[in-house]
Formats: sequence, C-alpha cells, structure tokens
Amino acid sequence: MTFHASFRRALPLALTLALAGLAAQAHAQGGWQDAQADRVDARQDRQADRIRQGVASGELTRPETARLVEQQRHIRRLERRTEADGQVTAREAARVEAAQDRASRRIHHAKHDGQARPRAR
Repeated sequence: MTFHASFRRALPLALTLALAGLAAQAHAQGGWQDAQADRVDARQDRQADRIRQGVASGELTRPETARLVEQQRHIRRLERRTEADGQVTAREAARVEAAQDRASRRIHHAKHDGQARPRAR
C-alpha cells in the first residue's frame, strides 16, 4: 500500500473525528443550558397534563383551573425572559425551577382539597 492510498483512507476518518470533536465541544459549552431548557419544557408539559387530568376528573373547579393556567403562563413568560439574551445563568434557572416547584405544589393542593367541579346535569 502506498502512502497516497493510506492517506486517502485516513482522511475521511480524520475529518469525521475532527467534526465530532467540534460538535462535542459546542455541545459541552451549551450542554447544561440545553439540558435545563429540555427539563423545564418537559416539566411544563407534565404540569399541563396534570391540570387537564384534574379538569377531566372534576377535581379542579373553574376558578382553580383559571389560576393554575395563569400560573403556567407566568412560568412560560419567565422562561422566555430568561432565554431572551441567549444565556441562562444558574440563578435564572433556579428562579424558573422554584416557580415550577410552587406551581406543582399548588396543582397538588387544588386537586386534593376536597372541592369538586359540579357535575353537569
């Protein structure tokens, strides 16, 4: 095998490894922020599902539902503001997570407080 033939075989592998290294570096730089955003979005989806389930089962009254939905809107606005500059600090992420924690407790309380939506006749 000549030098030229081995070089032609090694070049695509070297380019692939170099590109993979660049992609890993870019992912590492924004890695925790991407993971945080994914975690926040997934949690928002789960909380919305819990609210929908509470409405469907009659565990949530109309006023409770309205308050919980408004709280979810507030969290989405807070998330958009924290991401607006393209950089989410640890403090901003903690603030969003704390808001989600409060919302989760309120959803649980509203669903288990003994109030029920009146059944349709």
